[in-house]
Amino acid sequence: MKWKTLLLSISFGTLFILASCRDDPYKQGRILYQNFCASCHMDDGSGLAGNIPPLAGADYVAQHQEALACIIRYGMEGEVVVNGTTYNNPMEGIGALSDFEITNVINYINHSWGNDYGYMTYGEVKKALANCSED
Repeated sequence: MKWKTLLLSISFGTLFILASCRDDPYKQGRILYQNFCASCHMDDGSGLAGNIPPLAGADYVAQHQEALACIIRYGMEGEVVVNGTTYNNPMEGIGALSDFEITNVINYINHSWGNDYGYMTYGEVKKALANCSED
């Protein structure tokens, strides 16, 4: 009887964990985004009216996947055109994030707000970061 109870408890625990991951597979990326990015790019990825570009539905994000890790780590300056609108406010980098955390943020952005920009692996992020420098 004890084995059945133990097995049943383990089964329910496993189902709970799997369901939680399935319901929010980008949880760490979401939390990091909310802590480091949402104050400018907004919780819904809409950006800030002509000052900060959107990430939701952003053609720039879709077309520059290889640059995202470097942008997050080191920031960017100069003009950027997103969905036909030109933005020219500098973005501070977030040097405190690990390569793994940057991967999670990118995958959260790539799969949020209707975005369907694919999955970036940890290896791809590490390679991208090895090829960029703080300018």
